Amino acid sequence: MSKTWMGGLILAAGLAYAGAAQADVKMAVAGPITGANASFGKQEQMGVEQAVKDLNAKGGILGQKVTVEVGDDAADPKQGVSVANKFVGDGIQFVIGHFNSGVSIPASDVYKDNNILMITPSSTNPTLTERGYTEVFRTCGRDDQQGALWAAWALGPGKGKKIAVVDDKTTYGKGLAQAALDVMHKGGAKEVLYDEVNTGEKDYSAVVAKIKASGAEYLMWGGLFTEGGLILRQLRDQGSNVVMISGDGITGAEFGNIAGPGVVGTKMSFGPEPRDNPAAAPVVAEFKAAGYDPEGYTLYSYAGVQIIAQAAAAAKSTDPAKVAAVMHSGMAFHTVLGDIAYDKKGDRTTADYVWYTWVKGADGKVAYKQDK
Repeated sequence: MSKTWMGGLILAAGLAYAGAAQADVKMAVAGPITGANASFGKQEQMGVEQAVKDLNAKGGILGQKVTVEVGDDAADPKQGVSVANKFVGDGIQFVIGHFNSGVSIPASDVYKDNNILMITPSSTNPTLTERGYTEVFRTCGRDDQQGALWAAWALGPGKGKKIAVVDDKTTYGKGLAQAALDVMHKGGAKEVLYDEVNTGEKDYSAVVAKIKASGAEYLMWGGLFTEGGLILRQLRDQGSNVVMISGDGITGAEFGNIAGPGVVGTKMSFGPEPRDNPAAAPVVAEFKAAGYDPEGYTLYSYAGVQIIAQAAAAAKSTDPAKVAAVMHSGMAFHTVLGDIAYDKKGDRTTADYVWYTWVKGADGKVAYKQDK
C-alpha cells in the first residue's frame, strides 16, 4: 500500500471521527400542532424552539448543536404513535411532549423500546409514570395532586354546595374528575350530578339541561378548553350562573374566547404562575420582545430543554439512558420554573397546584390570575 493511499485513509478516518464528534443532538417537540388543541401545541413549540435557540447561542449541549424536529400528533393517540415511530427513524434522542395524556402514554411505549428520553410539559395522568419506564419524565404535576386540590375545596370552602361533575371521557379529563371524586367521596362529599360528554361536538344542550335541573351551584369540568368553553357559554345562554371549576386543560386565552364574557369567576387549578417566577424573567422578556406572551405550557416546555441540557452536561454524554440516570439521581435542575428534581418514577419531587380565577382587567380583557 502506498504512503499516499495510507495518508488518504488516515485523513478520511480523521474527518469521519471529527464529523461524528460534532454530530448534532437531535431533539423533537410533539403535540397537537393542528386541530382543536393547536393553541397548546403552539405553546409547546414556542417554548422548545426558543429554549434551543438560547441553548445553541451558548454552545449547545457538550459543544454540539441542538436541532429541533416538530411532530404533529393532532391530539390523536394513533397519530401520536406514528409521530413517535417517525422520530425513531429520524434518530431523535430527546422528545419534549406529547401534550395529551392519552397520546403520551402509547407514544412512550415507542420511546421506551428505542432509548429515547421523553419529558412531557403537560400530561398529568398518573399512569404515564407508574409503569416503571426510566425514560419518561414530566415538568408538570399529576392528576391525583390536582384532583386533591379540587376535593380540598369541596370539603372546605365548598362544603355544603351543590356540585356537578362532568368530564370528556379522555384519559386526562376523566382521570382528573375521578381523582377529585375519589377524595371527595372519602371525605363525605357527594356530587348532585355526574355525566360525560364526547369531544368534538358543538351542541351540549343535553348536559346543560341536566346541570340546570340538578340545581348545581358549581360545575367541576374534567377536560380541555374547547368543550369546556362551549359548555360554559351554552350554560350562560340558558341563564345559568353555575361557577365552573376546572384544571390546567383550560389555561390559555382560547378558553376565554370560546366561553365569552361569562367566563369571569371561573376557578382553575394550575401550577404557580411561571411567568411570575424570578428565574423566568429574562426569558419572559425575550418572548414578549418578540411579540409572544409565554402563557400556559410555554415555559414548562422551555424547562424541559434546560433539564436535558443540564443532565447531559452532568452525565458527560448525550446518550438518553445516561441522561435519564442523572435525572433520576435526585439532582436539582435550575429552570425557568425554579429548581426541579425527580423521583425514581420520573415525577417531580415538588409539584404544587394553586387556584386561579378568570377576571376582567381594567383594560377590559379577560384572563386568569393566580389567587392571592
